[in-house]
Amino acid sequence: MRRARTSSLVSSFLLALTLAFTGATQAQAAATSYVALGDSYSSGVGSGSYISSSGDCKRSTLAYPQLWANANAPSSFSFMACSGATTSSVRSTQLAPLSAGTQLVSVTAGGNDAGFADVMQTCVLSTETTCLNRINTARSYISSTLPGNLNALYTDIRNRAPNARVVVIGYPRFYDVAAVCAGLSDTKRTAINSAADLLNSVTSQRAAAYGFRFGDVRPPFTGHEICSGSSWLHSVNISIGESYHPKAAGQSGGYLPVLNAND
Repeated sequence: MRRARTSSLVSSFLLALTLAFTGATQAQAAATSYVALGDSYSSGVGSGSYISSSGDCKRSTLAYPQLWANANAPSSFSFMACSGATTSSVRSTQLAPLSAGTQLVSVTAGGNDAGFADVMQTCVLSTETTCLNRINTARSYISSTLPGNLNALYTDIRNRAPNARVVVIGYPRFYDVAAVCAGLSDTKRTAINSAADLLNSVTSQRAAAYGFRFGDVRPPFTGHEICSGSSWLHSVNISIGESYHPKAAGQSGGYLPVLNAND
C-alpha cells in the first residue's frame, strides 16, 4: 500500500512538472515579438490572397511570416516586408517596429539589389550571350557591392533589436536543369542557378558575421524548381510581377519550414 502511494505521489509530481514546463513553454512562445522584414519573397508575391491594405507591397495571408504568426500567436507581429524592397529601402521604411523587446526577426533582401528581376527578363527575351553578360554583371555586383549593403542592413537590425534572434532567409535555385524543359537553354538555366548560389553564399557569410542564422531554402525547393513537374515557383506568369516568385506551396513547404527550424 505504501509503495503504491509513493508511486502515485511521484506520478503526480511528474505530471505537475510536465504541465508547468508545458505552460512555461507556451507562455514563452506567446510572448515572442516578431518582425518580418524583406522583399517580395517575404511579402508573399506569387502566393495570392494579398492583404488589400498592403497596397503595392503585396503582403499575402499565405506568406511564410503570416503562416508562422498564425501558428505561434506571437505577442506582437509586424509584417513589414514589401515587394520590390532593396537593402536600402528595408533600412529606410521597414525597421521602425524593431526594439530591444523584439525577440524574432526574419528578413530576405539582396535579390533586388543585384537586379534579379532584370536578369530574368533579359534571359527570357534576349540571346544567350546577352543573358550571360547580364548575369556576369549581377555576379560582379553580388561579390563587390552587395556585402557592404548587407552589412549596413544587418548593423541597423542589430542596433535596433539587440536581443532578437535574426533569421536571414535566402533564395531558391530557379531551375531543375536536369529536366527536359522548353524555353531557356540549359546554359542560361545553369548560369541563373549559379548566380542564385552566389547570392546565397554571400548572404550567408554576411549573416554569420553578425551572429545571425541563415535559412537555406534550396534543400526544400529541390525537386520543386521550374521545369521539375512539381514546381513551387511561377515561371513567366500572366501577372508578370508574380513571375519567378514562390507559389503558396513554396511559402508553406519551402520557406515556413526553414523559419521554423531557425526561430
